[in-house]
Amino acid sequence: MKTLVIATHPSIEISRVNAAWLQELRKHSDITVHELYKAYPDENIDVAKEQQLIEAHDRIIFQYPLFWYSTPMLLKKWFDSVLQYGWAYGPDGSKTAGKQFGAAISTYGSEASYQAEGANRFTLEEILRPIEATTHFISGTYLPHFALSDVSNLSDERLAQSTADYVHHIQTAVPKA
Repeated sequence: MKTLVIATHPSIEISRVNAAWLQELRKHSDITVHELYKAYPDENIDVAKEQQLIEAHDRIIFQYPLFWYSTPMLLKKWFDSVLQYGWAYGPDGSKTAGKQFGAAISTYGSEASYQAEGANRFTLEEILRPIEATTHFISGTYLPHFALSDVSNLSDERLAQSTADYVHHIQTAVPKA
C-alpha cells in the first residue's frame, strides 16, 4: 500500500516530535513524505500537483501539531483548495473514493487533558471529527488517529517508542467501522 504523509508544521526546524517522525518515515520506501510548508513557503498551493499526489497513493495521513483544536492554517487551506467539486466530490468527483485517510497529531497537553473531564473538555477523537467528516464526504475511509500527547515532557525513550509506533500505525491501521 502506497502511503502519502502530508506533514504540516510551520516550524519543523524547531520541532522535536514531528521532525523525528518524518526522519523515520523517510527510511521506508512505501511512504512518501510531503511537507506543505517546505513545498509552499509562499502558501500558493499547486492544486494539480497535490491532486496527482493523492491519486498516486492509497493511504493519506495528515501529520501536524494540534493548533487551537484544529489544523495549522496551511493544511486548512490545502483542504479548501485541493478537495474540489468534480474531483473529490460531486457527480463526477471520484478521485478520492476508496482511499484511506487518517491523522497523526502531537499535542502539548497531556492525554488526561483530552478527556471529557479534562482541561480541554473534549477527546482527541472528538476534536478530529472534522477530518473524519471530510473523509466521509469525499467517499474515503477514515483510519483511527495516531497521537502523542504531553510533548513538553517527552523523554528520549518515549519519543523513540512513539516513532516506532507511528510507523507501525501507518503500515497496519485498519479503517474505522
